[in-house]
Amino acid sequence: MLGVSGASGAVLTEATVRRLLDLDVALDVVCSDYGALMWHQETDERFADAVKRWTARGRVTVHRPQDVAAPISSGSYPTRGMAIVPCSMATVGAIASGAGQNLLHRAADVTLKEKRRLVVVPRETPLSLIHLRNLATLAEAGAIILPPDPAFYLRPDSVEAIVDALAERILYAAGVTPRVDPAHTWTH
Repeated sequence: MLGVSGASGAVLTEATVRRLLDLDVALDVVCSDYGALMWHQETDERFADAVKRWTARGRVTVHRPQDVAAPISSGSYPTRGMAIVPCSMATVGAIASGAGQNLLHRAADVTLKEKRRLVVVPRETPLSLIHLRNLATLAEAGAIILPPDPAFYLRPDSVEAIVDALAERILYAAGVTPRVDPAHTWTH
């Protein structure tokens, strides 16, 4: 599953989806209303149009954030886990408190309770003490916190190389791909 919340990072979401589709992974997607707004602001593309592109390439099912009765809201729905790319601090807080208000929150909550991998890619800086405590709560509950921090020591030659390497790290953390040596994915 892939969650998209209202934080900056559409380029990272796109790279993650592209890589999942390259691997022929069936994908359930839920995007918050703010996530769709941010998508449009950052890409000049409606989120619905991005979904059409993705669906043309692979098996993608999109769930409305208001549909809290969607199959992904149940622990009996089989998934490998979930990645939230990007993950806003509002979404982190809702999941950490157990007081989710939409399907994205509920799907993440179910992922944790079922002991499946939840990869949270937080997009905020600087982090307040509240943010840090909420992230710590998620980590204690079993989530993998993966800030989108580039490894500059590998000397990436473009923003695209940085984004692609981060997407690969997300897939590895989610258990979708084996660990790849980033030196082989970036050009020096």
